[in-house]
Amino acid sequence: MTIQAFERIVPVSGTRIEIVADVPFERLRQAFEAEVPPLDEDLFRRLVADGAEWRRFVQAAAGNGIHSFVVFWRSYPSEIMRAGGSDRPSASYLIGDYATAARMFRHDPGVMLYAPLRVELHVDRAGKTVLSVDQPSAQLVSFGNNKITQTGYELDRMLGDLLEELGLPRPSVLRR
Repeated sequence: MTIQAFERIVPVSGTRIEIVADVPFERLRQAFEAEVPPLDEDLFRRLVADGAEWRRFVQAAAGNGIHSFVVFWRSYPSEIMRAGGSDRPSASYLIGDYATAARMFRHDPGVMLYAPLRVELHVDRAGKTVLSVDQPSAQLVSFGNNKITQTGYELDRMLGDLLEELGLPRPSVLRR
Protein backbone atom coordinates (compact mmCIF):
# COMPACT_ATOMS: atom_id res chain seq x y z
CA MET A 1 0.00 0.00 0.00
CA THR A 2 1.29 3.44 -0.93
CA ILE A 3 -0.01 6.47 0.89
CA GLN A 4 0.04 9.85 -0.79
CA ALA A 5 1.57 12.30 1.70
CA PHE A 6 3.70 15.40 1.91
CA GLU A 7 5.87 16.75 4.66
CA ARG A 8 5.99 20.07 6.41
CA ILE A 9 9.08 20.99 8.34
CA VAL A 10 8.30 23.66 10.95
CA PRO A 11 11.22 25.10 12.90
CA VAL A 12 10.22 25.51 16.53
CA SER A 13 12.26 27.35 19.10
CA GLY A 14 11.64 27.01 22.77
CA THR A 15 12.48 28.58 26.07
CA ARG A 16 13.16 26.21 28.92
CA ILE A 17 12.51 27.65 32.35
CA GLU A 18 14.58 26.22 35.19
CA ILE A 19 13.87 27.31 38.74
CA VAL A 20 16.52 26.22 41.21
CA ALA A 21 15.01 26.17 44.67
CA ASP A 22 16.58 25.78 48.09
CA VAL A 23 13.84 23.38 49.23
CA PRO A 24 13.98 19.61 49.69
CA PHE A 25 12.87 17.69 46.60
CA GLU A 26 10.20 15.73 48.45
CA ARG A 27 8.67 18.89 49.92
CA LEU A 28 8.35 20.55 46.50
CA ARG A 29 7.06 17.32 44.93
CA GLN A 30 4.36 17.00 47.58
CA ALA A 31 3.41 20.67 47.26
CA PHE A 32 3.21 20.34 43.48
CA GLU A 33 1.01 17.25 43.67
CA ALA A 34 -1.26 18.89 46.26
CA GLU A 35 -1.60 22.00 44.08
CA VAL A 36 -2.10 20.13 40.77
CA PRO A 37 -4.45 17.19 41.37
CA PRO A 38 -4.69 14.17 39.08
CA LEU A 39 -7.45 14.15 36.50
CA ASP A 40 -10.30 11.84 37.49
CA GLU A 41 -10.17 9.57 34.43
CA ASP A 42 -13.12 7.43 35.55
CA LEU A 43 -15.29 10.52 35.80
CA PHE A 44 -14.23 11.59 32.30
CA ARG A 45 -15.08 8.17 30.87
CA ARG A 46 -18.52 8.41 32.48
CA LEU A 47 -19.04 11.92 31.09
CA VAL A 48 -18.14 10.72 27.58
CA ALA A 49 -20.42 7.68 27.92
CA ASP A 50 -23.28 9.89 29.15
CA GLY A 51 -22.83 12.41 26.31
CA ALA A 52 -22.28 15.20 28.82
CA GLU A 53 -22.24 18.85 27.77
CA TRP A 54 -18.87 20.59 27.44
CA ARG A 55 -19.40 22.70 30.57
CA ARG A 56 -19.54 19.49 32.65
CA PHE A 57 -16.12 18.46 31.30
CA VAL A 58 -14.70 21.90 32.08
CA GLN A 59 -16.07 21.80 35.64
CA ALA A 60 -14.77 18.26 36.18
CA ALA A 61 -11.28 19.12 34.93
CA ALA A 62 -10.73 22.35 36.86
CA GLY A 63 -7.79 22.09 39.22
CA ASN A 64 -7.42 23.48 42.72
CA GLY A 65 -5.79 26.82 42.12
CA ILE A 66 -6.29 29.93 40.04
CA HIS A 67 -4.18 28.21 37.36
CA SER A 68 -6.77 25.36 36.92
CA PHE A 69 -4.15 22.76 35.91
CA VAL A 70 -4.61 19.04 36.52
CA VAL A 71 -2.15 16.17 36.09
CA PHE A 72 -2.87 13.94 33.09
CA TRP A 73 0.20 11.72 33.59
CA ARG A 74 3.12 11.40 36.00
CA SER A 75 6.25 9.31 36.27
CA TYR A 76 8.88 8.77 38.94
CA PRO A 77 11.90 7.51 36.98
CA SER A 78 14.31 7.58 39.96
CA GLU A 79 14.18 3.85 40.72
CA ILE A 80 14.87 2.85 37.13
CA MET A 81 17.58 5.51 36.76
CA ARG A 82 19.19 4.23 39.96
CA ALA A 83 19.78 0.93 38.12
CA GLY A 84 21.45 3.04 35.42
CA GLY A 85 23.86 4.59 37.90
CA SER A 86 22.17 7.78 39.16
CA ASP A 87 20.52 8.09 42.53
CA ARG A 88 19.05 11.60 42.20
CA PRO A 89 15.28 11.89 42.62
CA SER A 90 13.12 12.93 39.69
CA ALA A 91 9.42 13.33 38.90
CA SER A 92 7.85 14.16 35.53
CA TYR A 93 4.33 15.35 34.82
CA LEU A 94 2.01 16.28 31.97
CA ILE A 95 -0.28 19.02 33.23
CA GLY A 96 -2.95 21.00 31.50
CA ASP A 97 -6.41 22.42 31.34
CA TYR A 98 -8.95 21.03 28.87
CA ALA A 99 -10.84 24.32 28.53
CA THR A 100 -7.72 26.21 27.49
CA ALA A 101 -6.54 23.43 25.18
CA ALA A 102 -9.95 23.28 23.48
CA ARG A 103 -9.70 26.92 22.44
CA MET A 104 -6.50 26.11 20.54
CA PHE A 105 -7.52 22.64 19.34
CA ARG A 106 -10.40 24.00 17.26
CA HIS A 107 -7.84 26.00 15.23
CA ASP A 108 -5.26 23.21 14.92
CA PRO A 109 -5.36 19.84 16.73
CA GLY A 110 -1.56 19.73 16.40
CA VAL A 111 -1.34 21.98 19.48
CA MET A 112 -1.67 18.81 21.56
CA LEU A 113 2.05 18.34 20.90
CA TYR A 114 2.65 21.21 23.34
CA ALA A 115 -0.48 21.16 25.50
CA PRO A 116 -0.49 19.58 28.04
CA LEU A 117 2.73 20.99 29.42
CA ARG A 118 5.59 18.79 30.57
CA VAL A 119 6.98 19.66 34.01
CA GLU A 120 10.03 17.96 35.54
CA LEU A 121 11.42 18.10 39.08
CA HIS A 122 14.84 16.78 40.03
CA VAL A 123 17.79 17.30 42.34
CA ASP A 124 20.86 18.82 40.69
CA ARG A 125 24.51 17.96 41.42
CA ALA A 126 24.64 20.65 44.10
CA GLY A 127 21.69 19.10 45.94
CA LYS A 128 19.22 21.84 44.96
CA THR A 129 15.73 21.05 43.69
CA VAL A 130 15.08 22.11 40.10
CA LEU A 131 11.69 22.61 38.45
CA SER A 132 11.92 22.67 34.64
CA VAL A 133 9.20 23.49 32.11
CA ASP A 134 9.10 24.90 28.59
CA GLN A 135 7.45 28.29 28.17
CA PRO A 136 4.12 27.47 26.49
CA SER A 137 3.88 30.51 24.21
CA ALA A 138 7.41 30.02 22.84
CA GLN A 139 6.33 26.77 21.17
CA LEU A 140 2.71 27.59 20.36
CA VAL A 141 3.65 30.68 18.34
CA SER A 142 5.02 28.24 15.72
CA PHE A 143 1.46 27.50 14.54
CA GLY A 144 1.20 31.00 13.05
CA ASN A 145 -2.32 31.49 14.37
CA ASN A 146 -3.04 34.51 16.56
CA LYS A 147 -5.75 32.70 18.57
CA ILE A 148 -3.29 29.92 19.44
CA THR A 149 -0.52 32.42 20.22
CA GLN A 150 -2.79 34.42 22.54
CA THR A 151 -3.86 31.24 24.31
CA GLY A 152 -0.17 30.38 24.67
CA TYR A 153 0.30 33.68 26.51
CA GLU A 154 -2.63 32.75 28.73
CA LEU A 155 -0.90 29.44 29.52
CA ASP A 156 2.23 31.46 30.38
CA ARG A 157 0.14 33.41 32.90
CA MET A 158 -1.42 30.26 34.33
CA LEU A 159 2.01 28.64 34.66
CA GLY A 160 3.33 31.73 36.46
CA ASP A 161 0.32 31.60 38.80
CA LEU A 162 1.06 27.95 39.58
CA LEU A 163 4.70 28.69 40.35
CA GLU A 164 3.70 31.50 42.70
CA GLU A 165 1.17 29.23 44.43
CA LEU A 166 4.09 26.86 45.08
CA GLY A 167 6.05 29.72 46.66
CA LEU A 168 8.44 29.96 43.70
CA PRO A 169 9.24 33.16 41.83
CA ARG A 170 7.40 34.00 38.60
CA PRO A 171 10.09 33.86 35.88
CA SER A 172 10.62 37.03 33.86
CA VAL A 173 9.44 35.36 30.62
CA LEU A 174 6.06 34.67 32.26
CA ARG A 175 5.44 38.32 33.28
CA ARG A 176 3.29 39.58 30.39
